Amino acid sequence: MVGEKGVLGRCFLPGVAESGEYPKLFTMTPPIQMQSRQFDIVGDVHGCLEELLELMAALGYRVEQQSGGFWVAPPEGRTLAFLGDLVNRGPSTPGVLRLVMGMVRAGQALCVPGNQDVKLSNAFKGHTVEETVGLTRSLEQMADEPLEFQAESMEFLDSLPSHFNLDDGRLVIAHAGLPERLHGSESAKARAFATGGQTTCERDTLGLLVRSNWAANYRGKALVVYGHTPLVEPLWLNNTVNIDTGCVYGGRLTALRYPERETVSVGARRVYSASRRGFRLERFRFKY
Repeated sequence: MVGEKGVLGRCFLPGVAESGEYPKLFTMTPPIQMQSRQFDIVGDVHGCLEELLELMAALGYRVEQQSGGFWVAPPEGRTLAFLGDLVNRGPSTPGVLRLVMGMVRAGQALCVPGNQDVKLSNAFKGHTVEETVGLTRSLEQMADEPLEFQAESMEFLDSLPSHFNLDDGRLVIAHAGLPERLHGSESAKARAFATGGQTTCERDTLGLLVRSNWAANYRGKALVVYGHTPLVEPLWLNNTVNIDTGCVYGGRLTALRYPERETVSVGARRVYSASRRGFRLERFRFKY
């Protein structure tokens, strides 16, 4: 399912095919108005199902695992929102997908895609992607699932909007963040930025592309909540917040409660994957 080792897309917009095309079996259009204005926004899960269930309990969600899925009762008036990277690297990609898909179908959650979700979907389609241990782990886990579930999962990932613009423009959620000029856009450029972020085309001492810190120049009115780059603590900067706290690397899984702007975290049960960049705050380089 995985082609020869390669990197999708151009160096400044990782995760998007050079054609800019995103084939979809159906389209999920972001709602213009939503009744809910209270959200619990969850950072990068990466298949860490046990930690996700623990975090949901801490947020007041009742969850019961049933045959073939999950039963969920959210706190009154609140909606979960997932920042993408549901899959790869962790121990239970299928379990996380079942939970999130069921909640989205029931109108209990929103979800945007991350670069790892795009990578897994592209691998299933036979597209050339960078082969990694984390991707291989998810492919092996999914291979044990019924073909119908595999197809449904990839259709779900392909259907997700690049980002959500919520609470009358006061809140934007996108996996890797999004500059103000792209808020509300479903263009290929907006999708590529939202799922994969932006890099400088420079490489660090490990040979990895240096990520641009788009938030350093952000001056928008909307609070932008994102993940993608794991940090030891949530990072607030210019009305943005990165809540990827590296659960799969032995850190924590974090949620932001909105509009309260409070974070809730649970610790990882163990280290599930090694970070190529090294999971230490000082190791993450940005280009300003």
